[in-house]
Amino acid sequence: MVVLPVSTVMGNLRSRMCELRDSLDLEGLDRKIGELMERVSSDGFWEREDSTEVARELSQLQQRRESFSALEREMEDLETLAELLQAGEDEDLSREFYDRAAEMERRLERTQVLTLLDEEYDRSDAIVGIHAGAGGLDSQDWAEMLYRMYVRWAERNGFKVRVLDELPDQEAGIKSVTFQVSGEYAYGYLKGERGVHRLVRISPFDAAKRRHTSFASVEVMPVLPDDVEIEIRPEDIKMDTFRASGAGGQYVNMTDSAVRITHIPTGIVVSCQVERSQHMNRATALQMLKSKLFERQLRERQEQLEAIQGEKRAISWGSQIRSYTLQPFQLVKDHRSGCEIGNVQAVLDGDLDDLMMAYLKFYKTGRLWRDSDS
Repeated sequence: MVVLPVSTVMGNLRSRMCELRDSLDLEGLDRKIGELMERVSSDGFWEREDSTEVARELSQLQQRRESFSALEREMEDLETLAELLQAGEDEDLSREFYDRAAEMERRLERTQVLTLLDEEYDRSDAIVGIHAGAGGLDSQDWAEMLYRMYVRWAERNGFKVRVLDELPDQEAGIKSVTFQVSGEYAYGYLKGERGVHRLVRISPFDAAKRRHTSFASVEVMPVLPDDVEIEIRPEDIKMDTFRASGAGGQYVNMTDSAVRITHIPTGIVVSCQVERSQHMNRATALQMLKSKLFERQLRERQEQLEAIQGEKRAISWGSQIRSYTLQPFQLVKDHRSGCEIGNVQAVLDGDLDDLMMAYLKFYKTGRLWRDSDS
């Protein structure tokens, strides 16, 4: 293993610290913290309706500021170690320096990611829905491959996955699946996966071994806190019950415990069949509907903003966000960020970090541009 000189290591760390300092906008962050502290300390603050929300925002900003201050303190210690090593060789001191420098690199990477996950519901759990597109067995198989990919990614990153609804096909693959990914920042990481995913490969279902193109769509919604108000009027929903078809034991599969809810004004349909009781399935389905209605509001707001700014983007089945090519060559390409990865199998096994980071940087750059233009 090649050991970089101390000066090179420190130069890299200083550069990363400067990038992080710029992305955090410390001057603006300190100013915002000061403003919120004045509000919190004002008379009658805790009697206001938004007091909890303001206090939560202040706590998050203070935590972000303290995280950077801790990095600055560690950087000062590393500077001291580097100076001592330049004065003379010391094996124990050298080992301590490189160990702490490696840990500093990891902390900077984690902190940089968190600066990209700064929207209101990024810390929330996520509800993910995958739906096979046109293409029969190939698309159903592709939908199942995507489901496996996200489960593997979640396992690698310590998130928990809970299936809410699944519609398997008797012959191959799945027609659709809805699952919840639980853990801090699950929605923030996964929100960039929303859209159409395209697979190009030699079809295992084609006797002539021809190349096929398959599509599947991915929905991603945040699990909303209980205090978020999304109006769902009783007269606007239709509830049907049916017998569960998935796993869950003999009791689940022999009773009409599964629930399907249709939101009449929008046509949105959600279903849940994993709980043992109809009441629990109904509660979970309503939570899913609430998240879908919220996501719809966000999408409509974004489309209005893009229309005002003259940004033209096709919203159609063919407007894929990412392509996965297995033949005639191997490549995963994100069509938004431009990120390309040659190891397709690693991606399908859940190694999505580079793709997700590239999208988050692309998304934040575009968001800052939109904010400055609005």
